[in-house]
Amino acid sequence: MTYDLHAAELPAYTPFFGYMGAACAQIFTVLGAAYGTAKSAVGICSMGVMRPELIMKSVIPVIMAGIIAIYGLVVAIVLKGKVNSASNGYSLGHAFAHFAAGLTCGLCGLGAGYAIGIVGDAGVRGTAQQPRLFVGMVLILIFSECLEVRLLSCARNLLHLKRHL
Repeated sequence: MTYDLHAAELPAYTPFFGYMGAACAQIFTVLGAAYGTAKSAVGICSMGVMRPELIMKSVIPVIMAGIIAIYGLVVAIVLKGKVNSASNGYSLGHAFAHFAAGLTCGLCGLGAGYAIGIVGDAGVRGTAQQPRLFVGMVLILIFSECLEVRLLSCARNLLHLKRHL
């Protein structure tokens, strides 16, 4: 009985994990963006009753929530381009690294969307009552978005592993 070590290192199901990483990046960032958009839009609608002139100024949280989905799309496209079949040397190590990169990007996007939704809702309602809160709201939104941007670098490092795993 012979044992093929190469076949054990490169099983046929390795691309599944790479594609799951791409799917996780897209799915979770879109969920975060949707939550952030919905929560911010509720705040804008209730604020628009009191101060309709501030509606266009208060759209910033919705825009920033939508950007999160774009980050997920970029990572998913890069991941899809890196996934090969096992016969082309795509190892389990690379597949797990790509899965981890997609999961990292996706879950960070979910958290950032959640933060943007809460800040956007409370921020636009507060801005309607006290316009000086607008700058503080925008700064908090930027730092909420930085969560996603900062952890994209972690996902990028996982995507560009040079050594054979």
